[in-house]
Amino acid sequence: MANYSKIAIIGAGVSGLAAVKQLRHHNPVVFEASDSIGGIWKSCSYNSTKLQSHRSDYEFTDFPWPNRDDPGFPSYTEILDYLESYAKHFDVFKCVRFNSKVVEVRFTGSLETTDSGGNLLPAGHPVWEVAVQTHNSNSIQRYGFEFLVVCTGKYGDVPIIPAFPNNKGPEVFEGQVLHSIDYCKLDKEAASQLLKDKKVAVVGFKKSAIDLAKECAESNQGPEGQPCTMIVRTTHWTVPHYRIWGLPFFMFYSTRFSQFLHGSPNQSLLRTLLCLLLSPLRRGVSKFIESYLLWKLPLLKYGLKPDHPFEEDYASCQMAIMPEGFFSEAEKGKIVFKRASKWWFWKGGLEFEDNTKLEADVVILCTGYDGKKKLKAFLPEPFQSLLEHPSGLLPLYRGTIHPLIPNMAFVGYIESVSNLHTAELRSIWLSRLIDDKFKLPSAEKMLEQTSKEMEVMKQSTRFYKRHCISTFSINHSDEICEEMGWNAWRKRNWLLEAFSPYGSKDYEDEK
Repeated sequence: MANYSKIAIIGAGVSGLAAVKQLRHHNPVVFEASDSIGGIWKSCSYNSTKLQSHRSDYEFTDFPWPNRDDPGFPSYTEILDYLESYAKHFDVFKCVRFNSKVVEVRFTGSLETTDSGGNLLPAGHPVWEVAVQTHNSNSIQRYGFEFLVVCTGKYGDVPIIPAFPNNKGPEVFEGQVLHSIDYCKLDKEAASQLLKDKKVAVVGFKKSAIDLAKECAESNQGPEGQPCTMIVRTTHWTVPHYRIWGLPFFMFYSTRFSQFLHGSPNQSLLRTLLCLLLSPLRRGVSKFIESYLLWKLPLLKYGLKPDHPFEEDYASCQMAIMPEGFFSEAEKGKIVFKRASKWWFWKGGLEFEDNTKLEADVVILCTGYDGKKKLKAFLPEPFQSLLEHPSGLLPLYRGTIHPLIPNMAFVGYIESVSNLHTAELRSIWLSRLIDDKFKLPSAEKMLEQTSKEMEVMKQSTRFYKRHCISTFSINHSDEICEEMGWNAWRKRNWLLEAFSPYGSKDYEDEK
């Protein structure tokens, strides 16, 4: 091995930056496969991509936005500027090795030296060997580390491509097929040329598909412009802004009082009974929000009303902000919708299970990413198999540690309403763990905790495999704080504690 250091961090996206800042006193080495920081904000953003929350809800505890009171949603370029400023301010660039792709890791330690499988192995010697390939080089450099922090995220890199019957896949289509990750790589001019005056089909109805369809409509204005067809299998609730019937959205899900209506891990029997008794109120909140969205947006007109309650989309981190002007383009006929559960290709476009056909020049698949496959690409056995779980979820204690994989952490794999906030809090927790400020429980107790969290997710939404903690995020943060020896209640008084939203600023580091 060429070098030996204490800590390696894989990835310099939002989670990687949060981790390196909290662990910088260990002089970690950060391997970033691309030539810049930012992760998916750099590699998977469209020209129209914006943050889904306000600036103040997406900032590091010790680095506020310069214009944090601006009510507009920042563009992806503003976010990249913010992340760049953060990295410069805390001098983390010195730790980052760009154009350095991790192609393999090997475990060189002994599992017999730890009493619980997931607890840290003794410090002082490397237990992970990391193979790194630099840009435009066939040579592999190997390094040794005591601890690995994996921050490659769930999105980007490995697209999910639907399976098709024989002779009905993209190979029979005479037009152009690409995944949204390919579209992200186009500059503004190339993207416009791809879409302009073309019959475009966009597969999907989540945030990336909605944004792409609007960009397509904007590129096809005028009499020569062709409509963009969205192929929709599952509809999801979207919101035009963060006010519902004049009330701020945080009232419904982001306060202790509102989250008290939802189940959480480790709750008492009394709390479980109260949740059961209050379930009509919880459903009523969801119906209240749905009534506003059905009034504000023409979902019924276009057959886009979801079959599931709003709270299930919120509980799975799938609620999206509808871009301004989206339905105006639908009114003009520039965006049309086709509901279909099954479809395949023919030479001229797409064919559906009702035997109808759609002519297309370009088909763009907004079908998501396979984050687990991305991990398996470099993680060795037997640890690779440990990523599989009967629930389909990645069992991570405190959203960070796999109980059966020693000296490795995963930051950025469990979602919340603000992934930046949760990445930072977990990185603070991880830093204190590595600094021996507290001890992990046994592997059995950690697995028990992850099972409880998974059960709450299953009860909250049919989309639980997205692994989102949004309905019990405050409880999740409470438990992390208590384990670090912090006070779980972060507000100045009980009134704010009960009815004001929790955000990054509430979790400033307690030295």
